Amino acid sequence: QLQLVESGGGLVQPGGSLRLSCAASGFTLDYYAIGWFRQAPGEEREGVSCISNSGDSTNYADSVKGRFTISRDNAKNTVYLQMNSLKPEDTAVYYCVQCMVRGLIDFGSWGQGTQVTVSS
Repeated sequence: QLQLVESGGGLVQPGGSLRLSCAASGFTLDYYAIGWFRQAPGEEREGVSCISNSGDSTNYADSVKGRFTISRDNAKNTVYLQMNSLKPEDTAVYYCVQCMVRGLIDFGSWGQGTQVTVSS
Protein backbone atom coordinates (compact mmCIF):
# COMPACT_ATOMS: atom_id res chain seq x y z
CA GLN A 1 0.00 0.00 0.00
CA LEU A 2 1.11 3.48 -0.76
CA GLN A 3 1.94 5.66 2.20
CA LEU A 4 1.19 9.30 1.60
CA VAL A 5 1.53 12.18 4.05
CA GLU A 6 -0.54 15.33 3.78
CA SER A 7 0.46 18.78 5.03
CA GLY A 8 -0.34 22.44 4.56
CA GLY A 9 -3.76 22.71 6.12
CA GLY A 10 -4.77 25.43 8.53
CA LEU A 11 -7.22 28.18 9.36
CA VAL A 12 -7.90 30.74 6.65
CA GLN A 13 -10.47 33.46 6.12
CA PRO A 14 -13.05 33.21 3.33
CA GLY A 15 -11.48 34.30 0.08
CA GLY A 16 -8.04 33.22 1.22
CA SER A 17 -5.65 30.62 -0.16
CA LEU A 18 -3.80 27.53 0.99
CA ARG A 19 -1.51 25.05 -0.69
CA LEU A 20 -1.65 21.45 0.39
CA SER A 21 1.21 19.02 -0.18
CA CYS A 22 1.18 15.25 -0.45
CA ALA A 23 4.50 13.51 -0.05
CA ALA A 24 5.29 9.88 -0.71
CA SER A 25 7.51 7.93 1.60
CA GLY A 26 9.59 4.95 0.53
CA PHE A 27 8.43 4.77 -3.08
CA THR A 28 8.19 6.90 -6.19
CA LEU A 29 4.94 8.56 -7.19
CA ASP A 30 5.78 8.49 -10.91
CA TYR A 31 3.62 5.47 -11.60
CA TYR A 32 0.48 6.58 -9.81
CA ALA A 33 -2.42 8.91 -10.35
CA ILE A 34 -2.92 10.77 -7.07
CA GLY A 35 -5.87 12.79 -5.95
CA TRP A 36 -7.29 14.89 -3.17
CA PHE A 37 -10.42 13.91 -1.37
CA ARG A 38 -12.13 15.55 1.58
CA GLN A 39 -14.57 14.81 4.35
CA ALA A 40 -16.45 17.33 6.42
CA PRO A 41 -18.04 16.42 9.77
CA GLY A 42 -21.25 14.50 9.23
CA GLU A 43 -20.70 14.39 5.48
CA GLU A 44 -19.68 11.70 3.07
CA ARG A 45 -16.27 11.65 1.49
CA GLU A 46 -16.00 13.78 -1.62
CA GLY A 47 -13.55 13.66 -4.49
CA VAL A 48 -11.89 17.03 -5.05
CA SER A 49 -9.34 16.44 -7.79
CA CYS A 50 -7.14 13.78 -9.37
CA ILE A 51 -4.03 14.05 -11.54
CA SER A 52 -2.58 11.37 -13.80
CA ASN A 53 0.88 9.94 -13.16
CA SER A 54 2.38 12.10 -15.92
CA GLY A 55 0.41 15.19 -14.97
CA ASP A 56 -1.18 15.41 -18.42
CA SER A 57 -4.70 14.70 -17.26
CA THR A 58 -6.70 16.16 -14.39
CA ASN A 59 -10.24 16.09 -13.11
CA TYR A 60 -12.02 18.37 -10.64
CA ALA A 61 -15.25 18.33 -8.70
CA ASP A 62 -17.68 20.95 -9.96
CA SER A 63 -17.62 22.62 -6.56
CA VAL A 64 -13.92 23.53 -6.88
CA LYS A 65 -13.47 24.11 -10.61
CA GLY A 66 -11.83 27.45 -11.29
CA ARG A 67 -10.67 27.79 -7.67
CA PHE A 68 -8.44 24.77 -7.02
CA THR A 69 -5.48 23.56 -9.06
CA ILE A 70 -3.81 20.19 -8.69
CA SER A 71 -0.21 19.70 -9.77
CA ARG A 72 2.69 17.38 -9.20
CA ASP A 73 6.46 17.47 -9.12
CA ASN A 74 7.65 13.93 -9.64
CA ALA A 75 11.26 14.99 -9.04
CA LYS A 76 10.20 16.02 -5.53
CA ASN A 77 7.85 13.04 -5.20
CA THR A 78 5.06 15.42 -4.23
CA VAL A 79 1.54 16.31 -5.33
CA TYR A 80 0.03 19.70 -4.55
CA LEU A 81 -3.39 21.26 -4.29
CA GLN A 82 -3.49 25.02 -4.64
CA MET A 83 -6.74 26.29 -3.16
CA ASN A 84 -7.84 29.86 -3.90
CA SER A 85 -11.01 31.79 -3.15
CA LEU A 86 -11.74 29.47 -0.28
CA LYS A 87 -15.28 29.24 1.06
CA PRO A 88 -16.59 28.06 4.43
CA GLU A 89 -18.03 25.00 2.70
CA ASP A 90 -14.48 23.95 1.80
CA THR A 91 -13.89 23.23 5.48
CA ALA A 92 -12.95 19.56 5.80
CA VAL A 93 -10.14 17.13 6.40
CA TYR A 94 -8.27 16.71 3.13
CA TYR A 95 -6.62 13.45 2.15
CA CYS A 96 -4.38 12.46 -0.73
CA VAL A 97 -5.13 9.04 -2.10
CA GLN A 98 -4.38 6.94 -5.13
CA CYS A 99 -7.14 7.58 -7.66
CA MET A 100 -8.54 7.24 -11.15
CA VAL A 101 -8.82 10.47 -13.09
CA ARG A 102 -11.93 9.32 -14.93
CA GLY A 103 -14.75 9.43 -12.48
CA LEU A 104 -12.59 10.93 -9.74
CA ILE A 105 -12.57 7.60 -7.93
CA ASP A 106 -10.34 6.80 -4.98
CA PHE A 107 -8.79 3.48 -4.13
CA GLY A 108 -6.18 2.44 -1.65
CA SER A 109 -5.69 3.46 1.93
CA TRP A 110 -6.35 6.85 3.46
CA GLY A 111 -3.85 8.55 5.79
CA GLN A 112 -4.26 11.06 8.59
CA GLY A 113 -5.23 13.95 6.35
CA THR A 114 -4.78 17.65 6.96
CA GLN A 115 -7.47 19.91 8.40
CA VAL A 116 -8.61 22.92 6.40
CA THR A 117 -10.86 25.40 8.17
CA VAL A 118 -12.32 28.39 6.36
CA SER A 119 -13.81 30.83 8.80
CA SER A 120 -13.84 34.50 9.66
